[in-house]
Amino acid sequence: MANPLDGTAELLSELDKKLMVLLRDGRTLIGYLRSVDQFANLVLHKSIERIHVGKEYGDIPRGIFIIRGENVVLLGEIDKEKEENLPLTEVSVDEILDAQRREQQSKTDRHKMLSKALKERGLNMLSDLGHDDMY
Repeated sequence: MANPLDGTAELLSELDKKLMVLLRDGRTLIGYLRSVDQFANLVLHKSIERIHVGKEYGDIPRGIFIIRGENVVLLGEIDKEKEENLPLTEVSVDEILDAQRREQQSKTDRHKMLSKALKERGLNMLSDLGHDDMY
C-alpha cells in the first residue's frame, strides 16, 4: 500500500527551506519554498537565478518566482555549509552573462561545423530536419 505522503505531498516538509531547482530549460533557481500544490507547482521567495560557466558563476536576483511543476527537473535542499565553500568564483552579472553568450556562440559554431561536415558526407543532423532539442 502506498504511503499517503508519497509524491508532491512530501514537498510540504520542504516548506520554508532554501532549495535549488533545475528547470527543463536548463536554468538553475535558488530560493525559499513558500508554497506547493498537488501539481508540484512551486512558489520560491527571495529567489536568484544562478548561471554557471566553467568555474565561474553569477547570481541574478529574481524575487518571487512561480514555477509550474512540469518544468521541474530536479529539486534539492541547499547545504548552507557547502554553499559558503563553493569551489567556484563569483563574478558580476554582466561578466557571467557575457561568458554565457560566448559559451552559447561557441556551441552554435561547433554545431554548424558538424552539420556542414555531415552534409558534405550526405548526412543531415536531426535539428536540420525540423527536430529541435527538447528544450
